[in-house]
Amino acid sequence: MLHRLYDILFAFREYVVLTLCVVLSLIFLALNDTPQVKRIRTIATVLFGSVQQSVRFITDYTGLKDENALLRRINVELSDEATQLREARLENYRLRTLLGLKERVPYRLIAGEVAGKTLQFQRNTLTLNIGRSDGVEPLMPVISDGGLVGIVTDVTDEYAVVNLLLNIDFRISAKVQRSRVNGIVSWTGLSLQLRNISKTMDVKEGDVLLTSSYSNIFPEDIRIGVVERANDQPGSLFKEVLITPGVDFTRLEEVFVVDHARSEERNQLEGDGGN
Repeated sequence: MLHRLYDILFAFREYVVLTLCVVLSLIFLALNDTPQVKRIRTIATVLFGSVQQSVRFITDYTGLKDENALLRRINVELSDEATQLREARLENYRLRTLLGLKERVPYRLIAGEVAGKTLQFQRNTLTLNIGRSDGVEPLMPVISDGGLVGIVTDVTDEYAVVNLLLNIDFRISAKVQRSRVNGIVSWTGLSLQLRNISKTMDVKEGDVLLTSSYSNIFPEDIRIGVVERANDQPGSLFKEVLITPGVDFTRLEEVFVVDHARSEERNQLEGDGGN
């Protein structure tokens, strides 16, 4: 063992001698209190501190980068969680509102969600994620907490297409809640209007419009909207009555399909022709 240690020391004798000389020099410097040695010691301490500060800056910079990356990730996660909480709160509010509507309406309601919509055309529609397997059939009315949405036109087992109130093919009999004046609500492609209102009829801005008993498809007293403007038209016997819908179609997400039993006898008598 000693012979092997001797061979190693002999093989690295230059490094061993250099190490001993450096150690002895440091010891002599530490024990020497002459002004020259003190100056050298001070310079060495300053240089060592500068090197240590530089190394620590690099270490701190790397640590700050990692910390910033961690904080950014936590911020993204918290933002996502906050978004989900806000969405859950809004959904809870909407569902509670719809639940209140379901308790007020004396018909069986089939809840559904909007799976697609078109709102930029003359014939605007919704696609619902419910269909014939849920009990939905053509000509069933569709409502929301804001009022009338439209009518089911096409149905598959899992989906249904709804013609909106904002559809030029859609017509509905309506009445003014205050004055009981009756008319027909239709979409021109640019505005929703109450038609067949003569200049002598009592219709004013702010009046609420409801579905009337003249319809065999829609239940009575479903809110349609509010009169935005009622102006006399020069050279005409009728007023121009513009309606603001009760439903905000751009934000519509949940609806109810109304299982409203129509009178077949009335359908046959009237030719099953109107809303």
